[in-house]
Amino acid sequence: MPTWLVIIIVIAAVLAVGAAAWFVVAEQRRRRLRETFGPEYDRAVKEHESPREAERDLSSRMKRHSDLDIRPLPQTTKDRYAQEWALIQEQFVDRPSGAVVEADRVLVSLMAERGYPTEGYDQQLADLSVRHANAIRHYRAGHDTLERHRESEMSTEDMREAMKHYRVVFEDLLTDGGEGAESHGKQASGNRGNGTADHGTRRGDDGPARRGSDRSDR
Repeated sequence: MPTWLVIIIVIAAVLAVGAAAWFVVAEQRRRRLRETFGPEYDRAVKEHESPREAERDLSSRMKRHSDLDIRPLPQTTKDRYAQEWALIQEQFVDRPSGAVVEADRVLVSLMAERGYPTEGYDQQLADLSVRHANAIRHYRAGHDTLERHRESEMSTEDMREAMKHYRVVFEDLLTDGGEGAESHGKQASGNRGNGTADHGTRRGDDGPARRGSDRSDR
């Protein structure tokens, strides 16, 4: 066999092995991104010109996220936020749109408390998508309703749906996807019942905070 033919065969074999290795690495990366981002992966693919461009975007989100100082919340901070959320739900009965505005504000405050930058809505979505991918669609839905309401007044039912979406995000951020925030909400209600809240008088555990929660989540 001529030497040149041997060289061509060797080069072809090396290229084939390299292509196979590249394919395996690409598939592993794609699987890791799908597991991390869930439905957000498919959304990114639809928004970009190609899956490869979408994967570059998602990979850059992961790199940025790894540089952030994301921290868990101490129990006292969780209880404080749960108390604040319960008060917002009380307000929903009389001021639905005002309650949704407050809910949006609390979510941004909670993001900052966890260590997420809050310089803009789009960046918030990108940063949260790495660790809170399942809650992102709820954040989008709630925020979109609030933005539409600012342009043309939405119904109370629309506001109620926005609150329900925001609550999913709130619970996910508060517990980092761990135990639900129900326990923190009950603790906050209990604190008000024991007269330890900053405002208000003694209330039972099933007082107005719970009733407000029920109304806004229906």
